[in-house]
Amino acid sequence: MPLRKRKAEKLETSLQKKRHGHFIKYGFYFAGLVCFGLGAAITVKVKYLGLHPWDVLNVALYEIFGLSIGTWSVAVGLVLIGISLVVSRKYVNIGTFLNALLIGPIMDFFLWTDLLPNATHDWPDFLIMLSGIVIIGIGGGLYVSGGIGAGPRDGFMLSISERMRWSVSKARIVVESLVLIIGLLLGGPVSWVTFIFTFILSPIFQFSLKFFTKLRDRMIQVA
Repeated sequence: MPLRKRKAEKLETSLQKKRHGHFIKYGFYFAGLVCFGLGAAITVKVKYLGLHPWDVLNVALYEIFGLSIGTWSVAVGLVLIGISLVVSRKYVNIGTFLNALLIGPIMDFFLWTDLLPNATHDWPDFLIMLSGIVIIGIGGGLYVSGGIGAGPRDGFMLSISERMRWSVSKARIVVESLVLIIGLLLGGPVSWVTFIFTFILSPIFQFSLKFFTKLRDRMIQVA
């Protein structure tokens, strides 16, 4: 009995630690999605300065067909998931679907509350745009550090990279360039910020991913 009891206690402790680890990972993931959606909503408020290629497309579709920007973000994300499932389904998992389904409504929510600063068409707009990009970068690093799965756009680019035997960087450049061209032709908000968006975002994302991954591991070990 004592041996069985010790084994049972050890198993229960292991299960509790595993559950706590999942709780932390999903906490990071969902907090990151909220930050990402908030940052995207902030940049949309000053969209005349230019947006990330994917948001250029989402805004263009919204301005032509209506609905909401977040709805088109969901629609585009689901289309990309469908393509990824055909090309290489290993990059699609529960996190991919959650990302596709939640970031758009989160962004719409922040735009709907009307709590975000409006465009002034003056120098404060540059600070608004910069703050949005920073929050997107932090949110991206936070949700990726959760380890729940890649977003639909990243999963799509990884699938294309694998199928075409391109580097991930090349696949990203090709895909986002095509998306930008389509968004531009549809009348999306393309300006100078569009072309430096990724250069500002990438180092913030990399730093936050490294920081939050270490924080996640530390929190799991302490549990």
